[in-house]
Amino acid sequence: MDRHLVQRLGFALLSLVALVVVAPILLVVGAVVVRGSGAINWEFLTAMPRDGMKAGGILPALVGTVILTLGTALAAIPVGVGGAIYLSEYARDTWLTRAIRLAIINLAGIPSVVYGLFGLGLFVLFLQFGTSILAGSLTLAIMTLPVIISASEEALRAVPTEFRTVSASLGGTRWQGIRHIVLPQALPGIITGVILGLLRAAGETAPILFTVAAFYLPRLPRSPFDQTMALPYHLYVTSTQVPGMPMKIQYGTALVLLALVLSMNVVATIIRSYYRKRRQW
Repeated sequence: MDRHLVQRLGFALLSLVALVVVAPILLVVGAVVVRGSGAINWEFLTAMPRDGMKAGGILPALVGTVILTLGTALAAIPVGVGGAIYLSEYARDTWLTRAIRLAIINLAGIPSVVYGLFGLGLFVLFLQFGTSILAGSLTLAIMTLPVIISASEEALRAVPTEFRTVSASLGGTRWQGIRHIVLPQALPGIITGVILGLLRAAGETAPILFTVAAFYLPRLPRSPFDQTMALPYHLYVTSTQVPGMPMKIQYGTALVLLALVLSMNVVATIIRSYYRKRRQW
């Protein structure tokens, strides 16, 4: 068979596979946009819920999701990136480090409900944080750590060894080389891992169900030890637990959550592209 024909058939097959993967996503997004756009207005985004969440807005759930995501980032990014730096730049290749990497990979596959039970036992009951933003953020941070550590370590390992050698030959310490040379070059990959972890945290329901989410709380949180509503749990509640809930409110909540996730992706893409242009290899 002619190799050009084989190449065309291969490209056609890959295009078909891509279409099969993308088409359902576009259909889901399109359905959410069409059915939820009618509910989106200023009151829906800025008002408190009322009448058993059948009227009013979703401000507490929206603010709660943003706060939980920021809390997760504050707890997970320093630990995750720091752990990746240690594993990539300082730790020797021993059975212990290999076991740690294997444990990190396994932790990434644990169902989120298990993390919720762990957060309930450790943060809510043992440390007595109660069902609070602090307990929820720490639980989500633990859940996202495997993704951040794995992606950040791969990004650091992808930086050529010559960068480190040149830094050392100029009299720089190992940390100076990591801080001023390796980290800036690995930043696009690190940002990708961080955003993947935070996107998972923003859309999770099970961990916050055990540690922070409130069924109905028509006010904004005042401290890290307060409960809060959150968009994923609010969407679950309005879809399954509230009889007679208008469909447009359910799809409107889903559309806001989808827009929040997509906006985080766009911001991450812009930042990643900026640093990728500055990369020297």
